Amino acid sequence: MPPRAVLTSYRRLFAAPGAVAFTLTGLLGRLALSMNGVALVVLLSERRGSYGLAGAVSAAGLVAGAVGMPLIGRLVDRYGQARVTVPAALYNAVPLTGLLLCVRLGAPEWTLLLCSAAGSAAPNLGGMARSRWAHLYRDDPAARHLANSFEQALDELCFMAGPVLAMLLCTTLAPEAGLITAGTLGATGALLFAAQRRTEPPLPPAPAQGREPAGPRHGSPLRVPGLRVLVLTFLATGTVFGATEITTVAYADALGHKASAGLLLALFAAGSCVAGLLFGLLTPRRAPGTRFLLGATAMASVLLLPLAAGLGGAGLGLLGTALFAAGTATAPTMVTGMTLVQELLPQRQFNEGMAMAVSGIVVGISAGAALAGTVAERAAPGTGYLLPAAAAGLALLIALAGRRHLTARGAAAAAPPEGAPGGVPGGVLGGAPSGAPSGAPENAEQIVSPTL
Repeated sequence: MPPRAVLTSYRRLFAAPGAVAFTLTGLLGRLALSMNGVALVVLLSERRGSYGLAGAVSAAGLVAGAVGMPLIGRLVDRYGQARVTVPAALYNAVPLTGLLLCVRLGAPEWTLLLCSAAGSAAPNLGGMARSRWAHLYRDDPAARHLANSFEQALDELCFMAGPVLAMLLCTTLAPEAGLITAGTLGATGALLFAAQRRTEPPLPPAPAQGREPAGPRHGSPLRVPGLRVLVLTFLATGTVFGATEITTVAYADALGHKASAGLLLALFAAGSCVAGLLFGLLTPRRAPGTRFLLGATAMASVLLLPLAAGLGGAGLGLLGTALFAAGTATAPTMVTGMTLVQELLPQRQFNEGMAMAVSGIVVGISAGAALAGTVAERAAPGTGYLLPAAAAGLALLIALAGRRHLTARGAAAAAPPEGAPGGVPGGVLGGAPSGAPSGAPENAEQIVSPTL
């Protein structure tokens, strides 16, 4: 499809007033998130001379973030995006400053672990942006699909550019420059995002006194079986990402071209970015649950390509081609998964539910990186590509096992009735998000002609 046609299709998203502003400001915060890992590793390896310590400090932040992100999401659902994002962004500046001071002053290692864990309460700007799109286009499923695809492409763009920018700052200015820049961008982006009040989704109206359901408002979204399936599938998908990253670095190093690992990983992300943009141009015809299964099947299939290249001792060119092809299957799976989160949960739990999905990915990335590191030290180069291939297969098996929960009908049958603990309003599962006007047109405006 010509680039102009792609731009024209996505331009329609930004006809909504304020859409450009919250997209650009949120992009700053997400770019900062993608810089943190590399910036922290370079800083500690340079100032403390230990990659082991750098990995432990990074892991402490990932684990704490996986726990803290859903809690922040719950607060956002209850009090609104701006009221939570502003204090969270200001708070995060404190442990980041503490971490930099501890490194500078030679403080004990446990202080670094503590600061890293304490600074992982960042709001999920990607999830909040998706929540805004869902509210702006609550009556237009085709536009929501396009918006979710665009957001996934932005995620991939950040994870292509962020590590490169962090490495450039750390190596040309000072080891601290990457983390300082990431912290500044993250706080600025979050505060500016929160200032975009006209696109902020309104809080759902409070139930009349004495009529509040027992479970949905305060219960965990994980009580919805479909979300449990998605979180587990995303955990396996995160393992794909973490294992692919470490294995690719180790493989390039074994060939004597470690510096090329960044380019290879950029090709993997680029494949996902391109696929995400093109996937958004397809007018969805099949149910999201079916599309999710197809995406998981494609992901399990194409991840056999890097495995074949690695085990066959392929050169960097062939491996890069295989990684680009493998990346093309991850975006459709992620896009449809986020669409399912929005369909399976009421609007008042959007942010918490999406944060749980992202937490699953984060935990998977950490586990995949740890496993791949062990394999890289003990096995021949390329053997580590067995891990992402196996993780993709596991993601497919989880999705198949829980497929009846990935449809509105299946989720409604499995969920407790309205008013029961953990119940989810049936109307939410059947169509537009809770709080959106009912009766959305059956044939929503088709943004483009291809079908999925």
